[in-house]
Amino acid sequence: MRSREYDLDFRDRGSRIRAWGIGLLAVAGLLWTWCAVLLLTPYEVEREPGDRYPDRCESRLLTDRGTANEGLYEGDYCADERDWPEVLAILGLSVPVSLAGAVLFTTGTVHRTMSAHAEAMRELDGIAEARGARRA
Repeated sequence: MRSREYDLDFRDRGSRIRAWGIGLLAVAGLLWTWCAVLLLTPYEVEREPGDRYPDRCESRLLTDRGTANEGLYEGDYCADERDWPEVLAILGLSVPVSLAGAVLFTTGTVHRTMSAHAEAMRELDGIAEARGARRA
């Protein structure tokens, strides 16, 4: 019975590793969502604190040389509000988080699959032994 206890412990560890992987993948998904929001949504910029009529700016990604990319050359403040380094930093942070999450998820899944296979093999060995004992 010791092997069964070890196998159950192995399966529980695999489940915990898999859960950590799912958690990290969820965090990476939130980072990707935040990056998409910064790139795809229009936004407003106040020229000074408490500005009653802020400037409307186009999204950073879906603009064709519009307010988001021209910067202060034409007197708008859109380019400074949502700068590319912030978006790239979020995107860069999401890569190792998603990679670690994928590795942990895969490792946990493999542990659980190996444990299920070992249990099935033990059951098949037990059935084969029972048949061999009846025939002898």
